[in-house]
Amino acid sequence: AAEAPVPEEPKPPTPPPPPPKEPTSAPVDLFVEDKNDTSVSIIWSQPENIGPSGLDGYTIEVCKDGSKSCSSCRYVIKNLTTDDRLKIRVVAVNAGGRSPPVALPEAVLVKEVADRPKVRLPRFLRQRYVARVGDKINLTIPFTGKPKPVVTWTKGGQPLDTKRVNIRSTERDSILFIRAAEREDSGVYEMTVKVEDFEDKASLTLQIVELPGPPASVKIVDTWGFNVALEWTAPTDNGNTEITGYTVQKADKKTGDWFTVLEHYHRLNATISDLIMGNTYKFRVFSENKCGISESATVTKAEAKILKTGIDYKPPNYKEHDFTEAPKFTTSLTDRATTVGYSTKLLCSVRGFPKPKIEWMKNQMIIGDDPKYRQICVQGICSLEIRKPGNFDGGVYTCRAKNDHGEAAVSCKLEVKQPTIADADKK
Repeated sequence: AAEAPVPEEPKPPTPPPPPPKEPTSAPVDLFVEDKNDTSVSIIWSQPENIGPSGLDGYTIEVCKDGSKSCSSCRYVIKNLTTDDRLKIRVVAVNAGGRSPPVALPEAVLVKEVADRPKVRLPRFLRQRYVARVGDKINLTIPFTGKPKPVVTWTKGGQPLDTKRVNIRSTERDSILFIRAAEREDSGVYEMTVKVEDFEDKASLTLQIVELPGPPASVKIVDTWGFNVALEWTAPTDNGNTEITGYTVQKADKKTGDWFTVLEHYHRLNATISDLIMGNTYKFRVFSENKCGISESATVTKAEAKILKTGIDYKPPNYKEHDFTEAPKFTTSLTDRATTVGYSTKLLCSVRGFPKPKIEWMKNQMIIGDDPKYRQICVQGICSLEIRKPGNFDGGVYTCRAKNDHGEAAVSCKLEVKQPTIADADKK
């Protein structure tokens, strides 16, 4: 018998054809984000309709240089020539091809956008900047502006002496540097930053100071009793800053040691007192400014001799003051309330001379040395401490003060209450 034929396996169904690949819609919101002399930065938003084929990237088309590709919505076109005019457009790309382009409405001029220059003078330089001779000056003044501003410095309207002052400028700041300041470096320095037709200026005042010279002259004007009158004149060199005072010293001819009698003295004359009889004195004066005291002093040419004179001292007659006074309470007792078992204290103050004797009474009965009470009286402050009072310790308490010239008393009422029982204890 013949074998039956083997049936064929069924074929899988044919899949439907894939949807046609379509490009996206055009990118939107294309504009120039920033630009300078060699590059242009553009930015845009992705297409509103991307479609099933997705989005692979973008093509940037420049009229001068051809096409460039990127995958983000921002691109910087570099290595351009200043003052060129470029037409720029962006095309979205996917498997379906190129989208319609979006173009800038006008050609872009390759040139950095000018930003008005502005000097940011630090706060501490807005007032006079004071430094000492020999100090290192290093001042940084920041500024803003695009493109990089041109920085110039002058002193008193004249160009700087580059042998004395060094200037170093960057895109953000300018530094004025003096290695070792001298007094001739003092003055008004002006800094100017300029971008195209725009400029900004700032000035700073530099004052270089040092120790002053000594007074021009010092002389003894008069001598009487134990006193000497001095006068002097201001120094010819004030150290390029105002004189803040003078220091006066004296020296006995016997020892030659100098002692300071006046410091930070502001006048140009002074009277030196409490000198010793029989001694001969010389005087010298130092000048002083904000840097310190002068290195040398001016000494009087003449000497002052304190002569010995006969002295007949008659002590004045003083009437002895009578300080006696009857007791008087300056602070009275005040009524008080306390709780059974809680110590309390009564206070008052009294004055009088001779010192009055203090007695405490309860209900007109003298308390005496009852250990339940603690009595203290110091410097006229009188206190009575009632230790852990009971129900029968309430009443009228009196403090009485006595001396030979009279007596005085003050009273108060003390109320002793029962302790309050807590709600928890009631339950």
